[in-house]
Amino acid sequence: MSSSNPHAHSQPGTETSRRVFLGAAAATIASAGVIGGLTMPALARPRARKGLNILILGGTGFIGPAVVDEAQRRGHTLTLFNRGKTEKRLGTAREKTVRLYGNRDPKLRSDDADPTSPQGLEQIEKAIKDGMRWDAVVDTSAFVPRIAKASADLLAPAADQYLFISTISVYSQNDQPNADESAPLGTMPDASVEEITDSTYGPLKVLCEQAVENAFKGRATQVRPGFIVGPGDPSDRFTYWPVRVSKGGRVFAPGAPGEAVQFIDVRDLADFILTCVEQKHFGVFNATGPEKTLTFGSLLESCKKVGGPAAASAEFVWGDLDFMVEQQVRIGIDIPIWVPSVGETAGFHFRNVSKAVGKGLKFRSPEDTAKAVLEWWPKEVERRERVGKQMVADLEKQGKAVPPTLRNPAAMRVGLTPEREKTLLAALDARKAAPKAETKPETKPETKPGS
Repeated sequence: MSSSNPHAHSQPGTETSRRVFLGAAAATIASAGVIGGLTMPALARPRARKGLNILILGGTGFIGPAVVDEAQRRGHTLTLFNRGKTEKRLGTAREKTVRLYGNRDPKLRSDDADPTSPQGLEQIEKAIKDGMRWDAVVDTSAFVPRIAKASADLLAPAADQYLFISTISVYSQNDQPNADESAPLGTMPDASVEEITDSTYGPLKVLCEQAVENAFKGRATQVRPGFIVGPGDPSDRFTYWPVRVSKGGRVFAPGAPGEAVQFIDVRDLADFILTCVEQKHFGVFNATGPEKTLTFGSLLESCKKVGGPAAASAEFVWGDLDFMVEQQVRIGIDIPIWVPSVGETAGFHFRNVSKAVGKGLKFRSPEDTAKAVLEWWPKEVERRERVGKQMVADLEKQGKAVPPTLRNPAAMRVGLTPEREKTLLAALDARKAAPKAETKPETKPETKPGS
């Protein structure tokens, strides 16, 4: 984990603090997602293959259910492989799917507490021996190369295509706007390390991509999303903004209205994944957006437009980078999704996605995403409260300590608390009201005659 943090210096506002702040922002985005605007005309897209047999490794978290829903809408047959746990917690089980259970890690069982539960990839292996084949595999859940290699090697003789969900964080640098899929990738000094941190997340995904490509030579598809957002997102990174704006009043906004932002709605990502499978698009694709620049100001206005009656009173109060450094605002925690468009992160929200757009990636409007999130959020709050209460009861029954976050499970996981936002707005008002220091004209020293 990177040790840089915006609180490391006692002199916020100095140039050193600014560099530390930007370094922390760069570390935060190392484990990133985006949205979009224009759509590709339907007539320009080749006719899709129908009735495919698709294996999804995962399928019950955030990306998985979106892929399942879109695949079923298109008439495909699905096999899901997972531990069978996440769907119970999130309520993401889907009907009319073939189920295989086990663990992505060949060394582990689906249920650690049950020695009779399926181990590793055994059920997939048995299905293959019984003659099962798939037109495509969609891997939504590999984060270390050993895991990706185990499934890719096993499935290479039994599937025509392997689509791996990677990340925009595979790139070693984010300082160049318009960088495409050919940009330099991150590296791991020790390839045996499996601990996932801000600094290893991207390079580990690079090694996962390589493991998949080695097993499925010429038959692999690597999709690299940015911030993935929309209904079902457990991170609250995007959700914070439409929910906050829907409450109205003065809203602290980061940077300036004209700064860029990129992310992708999970439903657009699912659509592109299925398009790649149906059309057999192989290779590497950045999947973030929109195709044309979206500004943070436009995003907030979109949230205001669909935010309901209270949102009409929302007033966006912008705090620049120097102010946020001074106030020790934590990028990615206090202020999610936004990333400074300077220094090491100058190109993060400007990734080139033209290759994916040419193969069918399309983007819904930010209003669509914000509206869907606002419709989903009340149900998610109810779910978190219900599950949180049960977890607290279980821990107390076992005599174990209850984490503070479980005491208020419906609270946003990122974003400014009302109290913190009020403090920032007051500081910003005071800053604007303070008289500017007068600049005295430079005076030259007197010169004596003959000197």
